[in-house]
Amino acid sequence: MRIALDAHGGDFGLKPNIEGALLAARKLPHEIILVGRDPEIREELRRLGAENPERIKIVHAPHVVDMAAEPVEECRKKPDSSMMVAAGLVHEGKADAFISAGNSGAVMVASLLKMKRIPGVIRPAIAAPLPTFKGTTVLLDAGANMDCKPWHLAQFAVMGSIYVSSLLKIENPRVGLLSIGEEECKGNNLVQETLPLIKKVGVNFCGPVEGRDIPGGEYDVVVADGFTGNVALKLYEGTAKVVFKMIKAQIMAKFTYKIAAMVMHKAFSNLKRKMSVEEYGGAPLLGVNGVAMVCHGRVTSGDIFSAIRVSADLAASGMVGHIRKQMEQVKEHISAAKEQEA
Repeated sequence: MRIALDAHGGDFGLKPNIEGALLAARKLPHEIILVGRDPEIREELRRLGAENPERIKIVHAPHVVDMAAEPVEECRKKPDSSMMVAAGLVHEGKADAFISAGNSGAVMVASLLKMKRIPGVIRPAIAAPLPTFKGTTVLLDAGANMDCKPWHLAQFAVMGSIYVSSLLKIENPRVGLLSIGEEECKGNNLVQETLPLIKKVGVNFCGPVEGRDIPGGEYDVVVADGFTGNVALKLYEGTAKVVFKMIKAQIMAKFTYKIAAMVMHKAFSNLKRKMSVEEYGGAPLLGVNGVAMVCHGRVTSGDIFSAIRVSADLAASGMVGHIRKQMEQVKEHISAAKEQEA
């Protein structure tokens, strides 16, 4: 597999991206294409003692998308930016997947401009993997679409189910719709209008789910609009960090607690690893006609390594083709729902 990596993406620039690429080149059988300013990339490789690394190729792109810029304007203004060129490599068949830790809105714009949508997909969605007691739950949309209609959420359910099947090898994933109660009579208008449609699109829909139930892992896929999903994701991430800080503060309070913590060191390390999203490296943008992975701005080399591994697995699984086929099968239900509202 050939993975195109936006070498300048993220808050920390080249360093974590190139370190992650080097790690992947050593441990994985994939070719990594570093896209960005050729002289700067080569200088960073020299600094890391890897002037001519195996399975790493450089594609020059003179500009970089600003992390704080308006995504559409920035991508159109800089067609030769590292992000746009990397996404274009997938469209041209020169790469099997595209990864960036840059401006997430711009990643979506670049993917849409270069790779286009899968036929039938109305809006792509960011699918964020969340660690749970039973394994992993995928939450989507995690921030790409602030205002949604019922047919958007129904399509998210379909795409999320296929993603979980492709990534986690779970047959017939359990799908829930994020709401304020498990009863179908509860929820806002969007939830109420989505319920009958989501039951028709061929997923294993198990009903509405409350936010407090996500960590338990009873659902493999949780569907929400991008605003609600992003709030849930950030609360989830923040709570995990605070809990670990509280545990550490309690341990440091007494010498006897420190002794006990030494005995429990391996258990704490395993728990921290289980709660980390580094295992996946990022969240795929589902619905575009290719594999596109969105990484966090504060990306680490470990995140990049995992994103390369996961994106290669998704490309090999044929996930995009599966979504394309399923969109064709559910288009009548989606069209009927849109016509009914009109």
